Amino acid sequence: MNAVAGELAVDGLVYRRERSLGTLTLVLGLLVWAVLIVGTVGAVLLMLAVLWLLYLFVHSAVIAHLKGNAVEISQSQFPDLYAQFVECCRRLKIDTPPEAYIVNGNGILNAFATKFLRTQYVVLTSDVVDAMHGNPDGLRFYMGHELGHLRMKHASKQLVRWPVLWLPLLGAAYSRARESTCDLHGLSCSGSTEAAVRAIAVLSAGRARWRTLNVANYVRQTEHSSGFWMSFHELVSGYPWLTKRAARLSGDGNATPARNPFAYLLAIFVPFGGRMGGGFSFLIMVYIVGVLAAIAIPAYQGYVMRAQLTRVMINSAPIREKLADYYVANHRVPDSLETVGASSQLADGSTLSVDRHMVLTVRVKQGQLLFVPSADADGRIRWACVNGEGLKPEQLPTGCRQNPRQAAGR
Repeated sequence: MNAVAGELAVDGLVYRRERSLGTLTLVLGLLVWAVLIVGTVGAVLLMLAVLWLLYLFVHSAVIAHLKGNAVEISQSQFPDLYAQFVECCRRLKIDTPPEAYIVNGNGILNAFATKFLRTQYVVLTSDVVDAMHGNPDGLRFYMGHELGHLRMKHASKQLVRWPVLWLPLLGAAYSRARESTCDLHGLSCSGSTEAAVRAIAVLSAGRARWRTLNVANYVRQTEHSSGFWMSFHELVSGYPWLTKRAARLSGDGNATPARNPFAYLLAIFVPFGGRMGGGFSFLIMVYIVGVLAAIAIPAYQGYVMRAQLTRVMINSAPIREKLADYYVANHRVPDSLETVGASSQLADGSTLSVDRHMVLTVRVKQGQLLFVPSADADGRIRWACVNGEGLKPEQLPTGCRQNPRQAAGR
């Protein structure tokens, strides 16, 4: 494998499926958020604010640990690494390089990117850096991969898509597509197909054996990925198989076999539990969805109740007006609704009755809404709506709860 001829066009560093999956998850995510906001009458926004504060607190601890214990890569600290990092940013046309750190990996071969408030970070573990000693093109692959996450704004756009990323097949496919996009960024930074493939192989063969790895045989292992179980476990995972990633980087990606079609039938029943997979992340997702449902369902039911009672207030207003007119003209309470020429039933099926104190009772399916009269200094009748049997004060229409002495009729 030869070095990549020139630098890859930055505009072409997006895996073909990320754009379509990104658009689909974005549209669906916006729709779900709209339903949640309307269904909870905005209550979900309060919960999001609380979760954001919790996230801010936890994330601040991560950044504080990083700045207090890791080593910042700069012109004066590990200048060789800094030069490679700046070169990566230049190739990806990133004008302001993020802050870069190296942290003791304790045997973990990894790197990650994150953003806290307005500051972006790229973190390399010492094990990755040491493994790539003498292979700067391979180290730049890791740098470029993480810069790809930042350049594509994968973290900042996650919140909008979050409600639908748990969906079977869809969430995992979008996550895998993002990783493939970042591999293209890494290849562009590396400038060498050979070095990029071997950098991927480090995650398989370890920090020493990758140097003597037979790359062709390693890529050929993709032949196993067409099996039912390999297909299934990749479909529910947020990462492509490393052998597939190596095949795509080497230019042999089109030769990888198709997945077993029967694996899709099983995978469609497995919600995506996050890029790390596993039951724990899935349980967290179930818990959060359950909390949202616990807030949304009662809030929606309360909203429907208040809307129904508001219609009752409006529809019964003419009857209260007739009662008030009769009392002012005759100086006594009418014997019945028929006395004032009013119907004892509203259009929605609610029934009405008046007692000897001229309290108007409207019986709805859920309980009773009472309109209690009182005379002001000028002899005019004012009505206060209060809850009766079966209704709670918080279920009353806004006008009743905010100003119960407000005139509901004349």
